[in-house]
Amino acid sequence: MTLPAFVPGVAADGSAIAQLPHNLEVEQALLGILLFDNSAYERLPDTLSARHFYEPFHQRLYTAIEDHVRKGMLAEPVVLMERFKRDPAFEELGGLRYLADLVDRAPPAANAFDYSQLIYDLALRRELIRIGGEISKVAIEGGEPEPKTARDQIESAEQQLYVLAESGSSSTGFVTFGDAVRGAVEMAAEAFERDGGLAGVSTGLIDLDQKLGGLHPSDLLILAGRPSMGKTALATNIAFNIARNYAYEMQPDGSRKTVRGGVVAFYSLEMSAEQLAMRMLADASGVSSDKLRKGEIDASEFGRLRDAAIEIQESPFYIDDTGGISISKLTARARRLKRQVGLDLIVVDYLQLVTASEHKQGQGRVQEVSEITMGLKSLAKELSVPVIALSQLSRQVEQREDKRPQLSDLRESGSIEQDADAVMFVYREAYYLGRSEPREGTPEHLTWQENMDRMKGVAEVIIGKQRHGPIGTVRLSFDDNTVRFGNLARDGRFDSYQNYE
Repeated sequence: MTLPAFVPGVAADGSAIAQLPHNLEVEQALLGILLFDNSAYERLPDTLSARHFYEPFHQRLYTAIEDHVRKGMLAEPVVLMERFKRDPAFEELGGLRYLADLVDRAPPAANAFDYSQLIYDLALRRELIRIGGEISKVAIEGGEPEPKTARDQIESAEQQLYVLAESGSSSTGFVTFGDAVRGAVEMAAEAFERDGGLAGVSTGLIDLDQKLGGLHPSDLLILAGRPSMGKTALATNIAFNIARNYAYEMQPDGSRKTVRGGVVAFYSLEMSAEQLAMRMLADASGVSSDKLRKGEIDASEFGRLRDAAIEIQESPFYIDDTGGISISKLTARARRLKRQVGLDLIVVDYLQLVTASEHKQGQGRVQEVSEITMGLKSLAKELSVPVIALSQLSRQVEQREDKRPQLSDLRESGSIEQDADAVMFVYREAYYLGRSEPREGTPEHLTWQENMDRMKGVAEVIIGKQRHGPIGTVRLSFDDNTVRFGNLARDGRFDSYQNYE
């Protein structure tokens, strides 16, 4: 008995349908293989699902086979016939005879994977056509229920296309322990060969690198501090160090492999791109950022500024200063940059200025922040890059005698602390000492002056949580004029106290 004719563009009931990419013969071949040899199901990729089949009855048949196999039950024509007795399409196709013919005409089971890949590819092409149609419709009508601006439409289209392009690539399923061990050894080998022996990307700050082991792909790092502590300055210094030291090797496939430094995406939600660039120019030129801002520089300083600008302008440092950007747009733009030029570090300044998706808004700030931190952690894993997110601290720090921050000082601390791989606090004792100066000529003023001399130009980075290493305090130098953090030249760089999560 010959199989019922499946003419492209004609459904099982004979009605005309749109001409979309599909191959019904390939679908029949794969279903026949599965009905003949249920064990072939285990060789199919995780990416394939019933919705990827073009013919609706084939979708239902694949689901039935999948259900039986997963439950350890036999999936063969006579058993499955009971499930489809009231299915009109099943009767139209010939009932049990159709399933039997699928088995009789089944190709070798070794071809199952290739057939599944073709079905999946055709499904992606149909999805691409659907997205294209939606983009065209929204562009004409403006979108519902509220009209979208052209920019919003572009963002939405890019996000849909990126998700489609990455379909199946982020879900790898189980990895054997042997493969995991080989990956770990490769990471250790790269760290051994890299200057400083770091497994991650170097921040350019020696003590901080040794405490963190560099910045690791897939990690979410929270950098928190009270206003004027210098958290934006520290994040900018780290990001600039990485971008300025960027070096790569071309791969046989034409892609670039980062060998030092990296491409940086900096989301500056508080400062404009020009203000952020001014800080980096002050860092690179050594000219006071305050003098730059006020225009109080001489010809010599302007020459240094110009030379620094020429030197650093080609650095792969990308700034997005969109205020109140949503987590979905932030994610979409990071994916786009990764696809177009590469990406090795994301900095978000700062966490509390990112907005949640519309369905989360109004549910309370804790829930919104939870979605944002989970989104940033997912983005770090998806793009395999470290993400540094700056965060505010609550005012309760100011009420304590010892104003060094701790985990409980984080605003909406529950989700932030839970999702972060590392939490760091910036603390400068000189900032608080400068606001508590006693009256001159008193013994207290002498003591105060001694403390100021000791702490001036010194900052602390307190690591309150680190999932993969020790916690403790790292001391750095800090230059008020250029707003630059640097390495502190001294012996005994680290606190002896170590603890693990």
